[in-house]
Amino acid sequence: MKFHLPGFGKASVIGLDIGSSSIKVVEIAQKSRDKGFDLRGLGRAALPPEAIVQGAFLNSSAIVDAIRDAIEDGRIKGKDVAASVSGHSVIVKRVSLPQMSREELEDQIQWEAEQYIPFDVNEVNLDFQILDANEDEGQMDVLLVAAKKDLIDDYVQVITEAGLNPVAIDVAGFAVQNAYELNYDPEPDAVTALVNIGGQVVNINVIRNGIPAFTRDIMTGGAQYTEEIQKALSVSFDEAERIKIGSSGDDQVQDVIPQEVDQAMRNVSEAVIGEISRSLDFFMATTTDARISKVLLSGGGSKISGLAAAFKERTGLETEAMNPLAHMLPSKGFDPQLLEDLGPQLAVGIGLASRRIDR
Repeated sequence: MKFHLPGFGKASVIGLDIGSSSIKVVEIAQKSRDKGFDLRGLGRAALPPEAIVQGAFLNSSAIVDAIRDAIEDGRIKGKDVAASVSGHSVIVKRVSLPQMSREELEDQIQWEAEQYIPFDVNEVNLDFQILDANEDEGQMDVLLVAAKKDLIDDYVQVITEAGLNPVAIDVAGFAVQNAYELNYDPEPDAVTALVNIGGQVVNINVIRNGIPAFTRDIMTGGAQYTEEIQKALSVSFDEAERIKIGSSGDDQVQDVIPQEVDQAMRNVSEAVIGEISRSLDFFMATTTDARISKVLLSGGGSKISGLAAAFKERTGLETEAMNPLAHMLPSKGFDPQLLEDLGPQLAVGIGLASRRIDR
């Protein structure tokens, strides 16, 4: 199965975000940029703890059931879905190659990829996008994407068993970029860092002139908060999740958070921010003519109380929450408060639902 790199289209697909703690499904009707888009369907379902660990599907039947529940929750009738992958089994590299036609590169891509990916080229799915060419120097920049076939097979299997038709596999960071471009009007020369904080993975995609300039996945995320709360209070996973979610937005819950929980969450935030900032520092150190102008946080982990402020203080970069529903037209049947609460968690799903699917 081929990947789909950043771009938009009119084909209607369901955005299926298979997270480590929950499944989100999104269906949109895309309008012009001036008119925004309609949210047609939105469903979600929780996953049991450790159904997915470090990207590995350990409880496929629970994942299939959760996909079905999310589709039912969203009252979604369509069958074609786009999903996304991330983590250590996914490699994204921007490489410089001798100038050639797309057809020539298709013939040579496996040989070229062997030089840049740490996996056996026969064990991965490959895709690429030619970014730009310098005819004078006879070189061209290419965005190369590789993902292990067994990872793709896992996604295809659970999607198919749920009664759906997988038509595209995306990269999570690219999906967030699609949601960003659907809802924001960046300056042409702006360098924006999109940071999606999931349960177990943080997706970083630094965009320059509308093109991914730096991508990296970090194996950390919101699940660490839950684990630290469990250790601090000796409570169950579900209770720790309730406390974590409450501490992110419920003032009444915040008032009764034990001091040790508050300290544990601060420690995790410091560690998560440190991992992300080191990646952004690496980008800026290796790209001397590009300075990040803004950081947009998305994902469930971005809702942790005080995280954005702490990130800004640590990095000195302008930081705010991303709103993947900013250009959504008013839709009947959706609770505005629910959409506001869920918004940051929908970046991947919105981006997937806006994919261009080649028929």
